[in-house]
Amino acid sequence: MTGIESSPARWLRLAGTAAAAIIVATACGTTSTATGPTLTQPPTATMKPQTSIGQGEGQLNLVLWDGYADKSWADPFTAATGCKLNLHPAGSSDEMVSLMKDGGGGQWDMVSASGDADLRLIYGGDVKPMNTDLIPDWVNFQNYFKAPPYNTISGVHYGISLQWGPNTLLYSTSKFPTPPMSWSVIYDTANKGLVTVPDNPIQIADAALYLSKTQPSLGIKDPYELNQKQFDAAVALLKQQQPLIKKYWGLATDEISLFQNGDVVVGAAWPYQTIQLKAAGAAVNDTIPQEGATGWADTWMLATKAPHPNCAYLWTKYVSTPHVQAMQALSFGETPVNSKACAEMEALQAGSCAQYHADQTSQSYFDSIKFWKTPLAQCGDGNNNCIPYADWVAAWTTIKG
Repeated sequence: MTGIESSPARWLRLAGTAAAAIIVATACGTTSTATGPTLTQPPTATMKPQTSIGQGEGQLNLVLWDGYADKSWADPFTAATGCKLNLHPAGSSDEMVSLMKDGGGGQWDMVSASGDADLRLIYGGDVKPMNTDLIPDWVNFQNYFKAPPYNTISGVHYGISLQWGPNTLLYSTSKFPTPPMSWSVIYDTANKGLVTVPDNPIQIADAALYLSKTQPSLGIKDPYELNQKQFDAAVALLKQQQPLIKKYWGLATDEISLFQNGDVVVGAAWPYQTIQLKAAGAAVNDTIPQEGATGWADTWMLATKAPHPNCAYLWTKYVSTPHVQAMQALSFGETPVNSKACAEMEALQAGSCAQYHADQTSQSYFDSIKFWKTPLAQCGDGNNNCIPYADWVAAWTTIKG
C-alpha cells in the first residue's frame, strides 16, 4: 500500500477541483424529436475509432494521476511493446482538462480522467471514441463499468474504465458502537466540530443525494443534475453543516490524521482511509448508509489528436488485464473494474478483494452508488435548466465561508 504515500499528487484531485469554472457550451443545446428531446452529441461523436491495433509507434505520452504507470507494471509493458512511456503526473482534474485542451494539442495521447472531468473532455472535443472490441478484457468488466454515463454517451465509448471507489461514511466505533445507518450524522449538531468531508465542489452532490431520500418533494433524481430549487436546497444544507466541520480535507492523509488524533469522529471518506486506519489500530469502520453514496471512477481516454494511437490501445489493453488491475488496486487503494481481478488481488494480498469491494457483483450495490460526473447545464432529459459545474465551484466557496 505504499503507492499512495509515495504519490501524493494522486490525491490532490479534491483541492485542485475547486479552481475550475469551465463548462463546455456545446453541451447545452438540444433538439426535439417525436419522442422527446435528444441530447446534443459531442463534437467527436461521428469519428470512427480504429478497427485494429497496428505496430506500436515507440512512444506513449500520458497525462495521469501520479503513479498510474508505476514501474512495476510500466516497465514490463515497454519491454513487451517497445512503447516508451513519457509521463506528466497531474495534480488535479482541472490540470488534466487544461493539458488535454485542443485534443491533447498533438502532444498527449491519453489521460486517466476522473468522472468530474470526463464530460468536460468529451464535450470539449478533446477525446474521441474508442473501440471496445480492441480491449479483450472489456467483456470481463463489471456490467456498470462497460458503459457508465460519465464516459459513454448514446452508446459511444469515449474511454475505457479503469478503477473506482465508493465515497463511504467513516466513523469512530467508540463514538458509534452501532453503525450509523444514515448520512444524517454528518449534519447533526450533536457532532459539532467532529465532522470532516472532502474539500470539493462535487460534495454538493452528496448533499443532493441525501436530500433525494429525506426530502422527496424536491424531486431529485440525479444528484449531478439539479435545477435551481434543488441546487439551492443542497447548498443550504451544506451551509448549515459548515459550523460542524472540523476541517475540509484535501488529502487522504489529512483525514487519517484527524481520526488518529481524535479530532473527528465521523466523515465522508474512501475505503483507503478505513484500511489504513485499521492497520494502524484505530477503532473505526465505514459503511454505505441507507441513502446510498456517491463514488469516483477513472477512465483512460484517447486524445483526439493522439500522435501514438497504437501504443495507446496497447496500453489500455494491457492495464485492463486482471493482474495489472490487481496490482494497481493494491498500490493505490482502488477497486478494479475487471471482475477477474479479484482472484489476482487475493493471490497478491489475502483478504484484499473483500476489503476493496472488488467481490461485489450485485447490481443493487452499484445502483446505490452515484458515480461522479461533471454537472452540465443540459439535463439528461434534454432540458437546459440544470446548474452547471461553474456554479457549483462558485457555491462551494460560499459554503466554506
